[in-house]
Amino acid sequence: MASLLRAGWFRWMLFLLLLLPLVLLIQALLNGDLGADPAKVIVKDLGFWALFWLWLTLAVTPLRRLLGWRELILYRRMLGLFAFFYGVLHLLAFATFLVGWRMDILLTELTKRPYIIVGGLALLMLLPLALTSTQRMQRRLGKRWKTLHSLIYPASLLVMLHFVWQIRSDFSQQLIFSILLALLLGHRLYLKRRS
Repeated sequence: MASLLRAGWFRWMLFLLLLLPLVLLIQALLNGDLGADPAKVIVKDLGFWALFWLWLTLAVTPLRRLLGWRELILYRRMLGLFAFFYGVLHLLAFATFLVGWRMDILLTELTKRPYIIVGGLALLMLLPLALTSTQRMQRRLGKRWKTLHSLIYPASLLVMLHFVWQIRSDFSQQLIFSILLALLLGHRLYLKRRS
């Protein structure tokens, strides 16, 4: 497994896999397969994949420890950047298709729907992580880099809150992701207390 994770072609395969949901969404849009409200589907799907890749980013460290696959760390940055990328697309799709870039509607949404505020705050927290994700920035920031990148934890809690506040009837997806987040953050808390 170690040699597979180190292979250059595996990185490209993962890159294409991370792009696949976007490609499939565009294809469904062009084919008219997004149902009666395509704008809502686009916003929802992009948000889901932002959350999914963020949870996978958080899962790298525990999986690395549990499975002994140290090379997984090579892909954490890519996963995190794709989580941010889908988050930005989610915001842009919301602003374009649901708000039409009208500030009056956006201000109304911000005051009437707190889930939009927490979603925006989460994305703002992830922005410095994306901007400082390079090895050069890691060297430049030194110990502060790790402190800065611990923003992923409160950001993930805000993302979860953003996701939960949108429940209409079926809450099974939110429950699954809440349990996963509790396990991922609980694992880190356990290791921190142990050390």
